[in-house]
Amino acid sequence: MIDVAELIDNDFLRQYEIRIDDHLAKIEYSLQDRKIFLTKLIIPDAIKDDEFKKQFLCAVFEQIEERNLSVVPTSPEIAKFVRSNRKYKRMLPVGVII
Repeated sequence: MIDVAELIDNDFLRQYEIRIDDHLAKIEYSLQDRKIFLTKLIIPDAIKDDEFKKQFLCAVFEQIEERNLSVVPTSPEIAKFVRSNRKYKRMLPVGVII
């Protein structure tokens, strides 16, 4: 299980990141008004498994929800995650359907 405290919002590089051993998983984003556009998911092959990806995305979405932002997933992998997790669909801005 990913500890949310390990998740870092790197404002300078505009990415959420988490370090597992010597590997860095990250989600790149762009912030505009009260919307965060999740543009790219990068998980190294050494830690690539579906359970890690799900936990990482859940941790990111929980942190975004705490900041009271709307989410626009532009990455196909992240959009697929939102489609399969109904509770995060409510974070989409009005008019955005995926």
